[in-house]
Amino acid sequence: MQRITIDLVSDVVCPWCYLGKARLDLAIAEVQDEVSIDINWRPYRLNPDYPPEGVDQQVELAKKLGGKEKMDQAHASLTELGREVGIAFDFAAIRVGPNTLDAHRLIHWAGTENREAQDAVVSSLFKANFEQGLNVGDHAVLLDIAAAAGLQRKVIEQLLKSDADKDTILSEIDAAQQMGVNGVPFFIIDQQYAVSGAQPPQVLAGAFREIAAEKAKHLSGLN
Repeated sequence: MQRITIDLVSDVVCPWCYLGKARLDLAIAEVQDEVSIDINWRPYRLNPDYPPEGVDQQVELAKKLGGKEKMDQAHASLTELGREVGIAFDFAAIRVGPNTLDAHRLIHWAGTENREAQDAVVSSLFKANFEQGLNVGDHAVLLDIAAAAGLQRKVIEQLLKSDADKDTILSEIDAAQQMGVNGVPFFIIDQQYAVSGAQPPQVLAGAFREIAAEKAKHLSGLN
């Protein structure tokens, strides 16, 4: 079985990233007997200028999208797409638009433990923001998510109080932007192939099969 590694650039306040993750999970399930897939979550910030305490989400997003009516239309469309893959978007519950730097630090620390812990943290952050209306810039929320994923709460608490790995996150985002990433989700597969956007599961599954077949062909040619 061929192994594929995906570096997935995303932000936890991006609804298309949440949708993209759910579709990716379905694609992985579809090819699980054919292709082995490892995911590395990479940071991106849609709103890097938001202050640490966050902003009024409803007000700021309406401004960004050209008014409340357009915002509501976008949310209605996303809610329907989310329902198809098991996401219960509750956009009205999101009161705070957070600065996501600390959330990305938590994802990074989870990744130093193992991919399972990182995936659990990412899933919980998306769910907390989009389904529960929690402020994922709030350290109390982040600590609860860390503990639920099996990370040591006291260790994460001390790390969050420090500036640990802030430069690492910012340099990763800068590197992604220099590569041409200007929208998320963005999939970098085996550091060779790029897929942008929340693609349907069958599209992703097809891409994984093709890339695995190419790898197998290349390896057989070396023997």
